Amino acid sequence: MNNFRSLDALVRARLQRWPQSPPGAVPRSAAPNQWLRGRPGAASEGSHPFLKFPGSSRLRTLPDGLWLHFGGTVGEPFVDIFAIEACGSLSNLLDKRSRFAPSTHSLLAVCPLPWLVAPASANDTTPRWQLTGVLRHLPTGSLVLPVRDIRMMYGLKQRHYDGFVKSQIPHPHEYFVPIQALIAEDAVHNPAMQALVSRASANANFLGAP
Repeated sequence: MNNFRSLDALVRARLQRWPQSPPGAVPRSAAPNQWLRGRPGAASEGSHPFLKFPGSSRLRTLPDGLWLHFGGTVGEPFVDIFAIEACGSLSNLLDKRSRFAPSTHSLLAVCPLPWLVAPASANDTTPRWQLTGVLRHLPTGSLVLPVRDIRMMYGLKQRHYDGFVKSQIPHPHEYFVPIQALIAEDAVHNPAMQALVSRASANANFLGAP
């Protein structure tokens, strides 16, 4: 168990180096790129976005990495998500896959108020709420949005990754990498990682974007 925790901590530390937009992510159509990294975040902020089902007040899903792409209008906003989970065992993988399996239930992304009003990054003092494009005024509470599209990346230990590649078929929204690729120092600049992330988008399902 301690090994799993240390592995998760290392993955989150590496993902904290990733930019506001997942490396290699392709903007949807000609709309402004409104990606924001929700997790992992600075410990000083205290609260970060999480996922949940409607009506649930306790059960939350906290991916190791979570990026949110805000879209829609002020009257009808939504969010697309790109999430990363590190899995230290096959049972851990099965548990995490079940949380993001296709479902008739709506998944919600909750952006807490402290996260919304905090600066986007150390190099950008713009409050995050202004960058979402779906809020006109300073929010007074959490922003809760329906999740329109989910793209999941799972990091597996090498032996689990090799076995999965040989015997399993991912769901259309799933992408798999060896966990070493996530914790590598140059993961953000890895062309193969960038290429995989670029395919983790609904853009990959169309001949061309308008």
